[in-house]
Amino acid sequence: MKTVVLVDDEQRMLDLLELYIKPHGYTCLKMKSGLEALQFLAREHADIVLLDVMMPEMDGWETCERIRAFSSIPIIMLTARDAAQEMVKGLKKGADDYITKPFHEDVLLARIEAVTRRVHNQDDSLTFRGLKLNESAYEAHYDTKTIPLTPKEFSLLCLFLKSPDQVYSRDHLLSTIWGFKTDTEDRTIDSHIRNIREKLRHAGFPADQHLKTVWGIGYKWSSVD
Repeated sequence: MKTVVLVDDEQRMLDLLELYIKPHGYTCLKMKSGLEALQFLAREHADIVLLDVMMPEMDGWETCERIRAFSSIPIIMLTARDAAQEMVKGLKKGADDYITKPFHEDVLLARIEAVTRRVHNQDDSLTFRGLKLNESAYEAHYDTKTIPLTPKEFSLLCLFLKSPDQVYSRDHLLSTIWGFKTDTEDRTIDSHIRNIREKLRHAGFPADQHLKTVWGIGYKWSSVD
């Protein structure tokens, strides 16, 4: 069964989406804020996100952009707005599709199937000099060796590999991977980075050449030796 993350601040809409989708073989996880969805997706696997645009505190566009910073999970945005510029904005933020409310049940299901089929037929692996991350399976390998990363470690490594040579501050990593409102301290980032380096070294990958500390700022993934 595929897992769908439903994100909407209105309980009625969450219940309606579940009513439409669940009978067709989907497990539905209902979340009432973008922050809740971010925190879940940073540590757990899902197959697709249905994301409302108009939500308080963190709207769907910002939520989409922040999910896309560390995950390639398919995202369909749902909104009552049908202006072309609104659709373009969502797609530019990283959404895979855009559906306006009200929508027909059959149309929604067809769009979900089309997006998941298109995305899952693509190679969603990240590779770097023998290091390979499979985002769908949450698996990491170096040559023939499996690297046992935790979900947070996996998300951090994906973020680095997607933007090599970009420097990330600890605050940015905390807000992106753990979510905005978190009691996690900077030293937790340092601990996760240390664990990633150790696991990469154990698999034979030259971690110290690529996962670099930028003193006084944070970390980056260097694309050069």
